[in-house]
Amino acid sequence: MQKPAREKSHDAGTPEEHGLPPYSLYADGVDGGLAIDTADVQADGRIDVDLDSSFARTLAQIIEAQQEDIHNPPPEYFEERPKQSEPVNCNIKLNVVIQIVGSRGDVQPFIALGNELQKVGHRVRIATHDVFRTFVTQSGLEFYPIGGDPAELMAFMVKNPGLIPKMKSLRAGEVQKKRAMVAEMLDGCWRSCIEDDPVTQVPFVADAIIANPPSFAHIHCAQALSIPVHLMFTMPWSSTMAFPHPLANLRASDMNPTTANWVSYGVVEWLTWQGLGDVINRWRAGIDLEPIPLSEGPSLAETLKIPFTYCWSPALVPKPRDWPSHIDICGFFFRNTPSYKPPRELLDFLQSGPAPIYIGFGSIVVDNPQKLTKTILDAVAGADVRAIISRGWSKLGGDPNQNIFYIDDCPHEWLFQHVAAVVHHGGAGTTACGLAHGRPTAIVPFFGDQPFWGNMVARAGAGARPIPYSRLNSQDLADAISFCLTPQAAAAAQQISAKMRTESGVTAAVQSFHRHLPLERMRCRVMPNQAAAWTIIKSKQKIHLCKPVAQILIEKSLINAKDIRSHEVNPIFIENRRWDPLTGLLSASTSTGYDMLKSSGGMLYKPYMEYKRSRSPRPSSNSANRNNPRASSSTASIDHSSTSESNTQYPADGRIVKETLPGSLATAGNIAGVTLKEFGKFTSSYFKGVVVDIPHATAEGFRQVPRLYGEQPKDYGTVKDWRTGAVMGGRNFVDGMADGFTGLFTQPIKGAKEEGVLGAVKGLAKGTIGLATRVPSAGIGLVAYPFHGIAKTIEGLAKSKTKKAIVNARLRDGLYIAERIQLTPEEEAAILQRFQALAQSVDG
Repeated sequence: MQKPAREKSHDAGTPEEHGLPPYSLYADGVDGGLAIDTADVQADGRIDVDLDSSFARTLAQIIEAQQEDIHNPPPEYFEERPKQSEPVNCNIKLNVVIQIVGSRGDVQPFIALGNELQKVGHRVRIATHDVFRTFVTQSGLEFYPIGGDPAELMAFMVKNPGLIPKMKSLRAGEVQKKRAMVAEMLDGCWRSCIEDDPVTQVPFVADAIIANPPSFAHIHCAQALSIPVHLMFTMPWSSTMAFPHPLANLRASDMNPTTANWVSYGVVEWLTWQGLGDVINRWRAGIDLEPIPLSEGPSLAETLKIPFTYCWSPALVPKPRDWPSHIDICGFFFRNTPSYKPPRELLDFLQSGPAPIYIGFGSIVVDNPQKLTKTILDAVAGADVRAIISRGWSKLGGDPNQNIFYIDDCPHEWLFQHVAAVVHHGGAGTTACGLAHGRPTAIVPFFGDQPFWGNMVARAGAGARPIPYSRLNSQDLADAISFCLTPQAAAAAQQISAKMRTESGVTAAVQSFHRHLPLERMRCRVMPNQAAAWTIIKSKQKIHLCKPVAQILIEKSLINAKDIRSHEVNPIFIENRRWDPLTGLLSASTSTGYDMLKSSGGMLYKPYMEYKRSRSPRPSSNSANRNNPRASSSTASIDHSSTSESNTQYPADGRIVKETLPGSLATAGNIAGVTLKEFGKFTSSYFKGVVVDIPHATAEGFRQVPRLYGEQPKDYGTVKDWRTGAVMGGRNFVDGMADGFTGLFTQPIKGAKEEGVLGAVKGLAKGTIGLATRVPSAGIGLVAYPFHGIAKTIEGLAKSKTKKAIVNARLRDGLYIAERIQLTPEEEAAILQRFQALAQSVDG
């Protein structure tokens, strides 16, 4: 990979300077909302990013300010293959849930990963759409349905392509339907972490999460459980200066090309969060998590440095030099070749002439499959080749003949050994399988990352340039097929195949997963090969225990269930970072004002809705009797009116329900209750904002000012509760007052030693700014940080539903594991002895 060029360029295809193909632009745009200023979502789901827009310019500044790697740059990138790290021996048996949203091509690589994880002793549950249940279970993996219809999702993405909903379409029913589907899948992903198998009723609680980014729930589930999370994906999703986001088209600009590449990731993330952030925050509230601020949501994975493994071959896309060590590229994931007995008709077709080409679009659902079929048939005739056409989810089809054969489900691993070239939509899995078998590839991308893979294949010379589905015609497809059958394309594909044969993607991915685990914090102190799930709180040092050991100790009365708490293996804290006191104060004030305005509206709207509900007619006796014949004879003579004098109701099921209050009085009481509840929210928002949020944001903003001139503020950790809040307030006060005043003298001296007179002047300026910011931060923070901690403690006590659900799930899983491993009396006695010795050494 060439080093990114830094000179000014007005070529929209700036990636070409980095050895990547240009990303074509489209004239038709989308207006409305944020997109009118910054980005247009195009027909293939990619985004035209206007780098000269005010938003893009501002985002460039924000992104630059947020990147800690500016001060701590990642290791240099070298063309040579990096040295392999020492293998990590993970002998802890973990419950791993793999959350996947997407098509069959998205699920299949994780089947291979799951099988590899099983080989090293982990228990693996695949959480994905219900349509893939058989596909998963036949591979020997556990399954959990998360909801969502991938066929419907694929059809939606063909019409409104990409992961980014068009701003113009936000009012359309389909977009709202997609948002509802996302909400369903978020809930399903959470349940996949803690609920029993819905079919076998076998308990399961995740010890670690692996997920693809479009599942969206990953980090939030990990935060609720305090367990590790690892993202894996088939297209670039981490900011880099090496090339733009695969969903972004960069418009011509005088912005530095490398900065423009970096900004494209921010624009895509911000638009994604704008479309789904409210859905995610509503779901987070349901599992007792705080809402994520707008400024933090888009870049959450990068801010938290979540480990990321990319499932593609470095033979196609090497690791960019600015990706830090927690991001790996491991190679494509390939499952074991499934056993497959081809039908006699398929074998006869393969043997009846020259090797055919394969044409298929997998899970893609198009509106007019007949038109697509005709285009394919005309192209096959124009290229004078034989073809095997996969019907796929679009149900392509026609009458077979001596040159055309239609197939349904057929393993690519087997089929691609018998064809001359492949034509498909550009899914990462199909692309990988074709190249692994050395088959030249023509890609017809529909949306998402498919144009990216089409361009990568074309750049390598292993196929023609991609033909977007929106511009597909028989002549261009025939030309692409003819190019794939040239000796040059065949040689390039064989060269890539040879490199890929030296890689083992799933093995490398498992190693990457293990390498980023906090293994020592995950290990049970009594059974070291089991994952710790509990912590004994009544000891001088916390003892971490796995679920079966805790179950045995509770049964033997060596510990009390009240003396253990869920072990926080990998706690995740999402802070609303502040960059300076002004923006911090404005942001907190705006958030407080919004909450107060929302609750003010609730004081008017909710009582009105309660009044309307009370005035809505109750089911009549006639309808009740029609629905319940048994009740007709016994209640026909009773007056069912719901006047204020009546204190008896007769619902449709015939049961008698006594009211404790007359109707109108009960209604008035309900309205008063709703009003008081909303008034409580109003006063809570006011006091929390004025007493906690605004002072904390101001103190933190003052504390972060040194970042503006290249210095790092002291790190006091994260405020988790009243204790850590008090500690941070005290330390910040002492250090702030001391550093604020001494900095007036030490900074000029330090500057003079480094740069002479000019350095002394700079040092004096820094010292003055330090005095003006550190002292206010110290004074305000002395109260603000403790109050912030107290608020977190109160919120934690109030939100206990999810914690109880986790505890109950872990107790069930512990009982199941204890029964499954079937310890002998001798092994059980050894466990008791080890625990007693450990407890004595800790307490002693």
